[in-house]
Amino acid sequence: MAEYPSQTGFLHVQGAPLYYEVTGQGYPLLLLHAGIADSSMWDDHVPVFAQQYQVIRYDLRGYGKSEIPAGFFTSYEDPAELLRSLQVEKAHMIAPSFGGKIAVDFTLAHPEMVSSLVLIAPSIGGTQPSSDVLRFNEEEEALFECGDLAGATELNMRMWVDGPRRTPEQVDPEVRRRVYEMQYHAFTVPIPAEADDLEPQPPAITRLAEIRVPTLIIVGDCDLPAMLALAQQLATELPNAHLEIITGAAHMVSMEQPEQFNRIVLAFLESK
Repeated sequence: MAEYPSQTGFLHVQGAPLYYEVTGQGYPLLLLHAGIADSSMWDDHVPVFAQQYQVIRYDLRGYGKSEIPAGFFTSYEDPAELLRSLQVEKAHMIAPSFGGKIAVDFTLAHPEMVSSLVLIAPSIGGTQPSSDVLRFNEEEEALFECGDLAGATELNMRMWVDGPRRTPEQVDPEVRRRVYEMQYHAFTVPIPAEADDLEPQPPAITRLAEIRVPTLIIVGDCDLPAMLALAQQLATELPNAHLEIITGAAHMVSMEQPEQFNRIVLAFLESK
């Protein structure tokens, strides 16, 4: 596969550095990442996407090489600042999980900057956590309190990588290893006591009808029931949305089924 020029750097915005990479040429394609990962989750996808697009990815606040500001900030403004710094007026966006929440909030705040959305098992601002997620949050907090970062990381693997229907042995060990390393690192990133990521109001779940751009929603059939239900809800309530369910994958569907994921996404983007 051909090599493409790559640019890396830090954007100092909202009081702290934001790490980003740009690869390839063509129409801009912005990649966000999941809340148990960092931008390296796309390492296997960027060479494919860069054959047709200018691929832009960055580490969200507190992940990878990006830092959390000491004070008020808004995660959904980081994509706007990054695109402006790169002189990009408009881009396609691909965003899983927590990154999907940021992408939706960004689209609502800056609809003129978004050409299309690919949302992969996204979180959405304003939704109520399911009983499974509430129980997970309690268990994670208990592990934090006793300083067991390894245990908290493995808890995330069981919840978000394995999913409720599989054992760890049924999941690709390389996917588990990569996500484990990204999540463990995120747990070690310092969080300033004054840090406060401001949520947009009203929340996104009440404003879905405002998102008019073409939207592809992808979810794995081994994900949490609540994530499958939310994907169905988005496919119904977003005005221009289509749902794809990929078999044999849980929450990290793009890493588990990369070839099928790439094929579905590229077909969607090429039709826009």
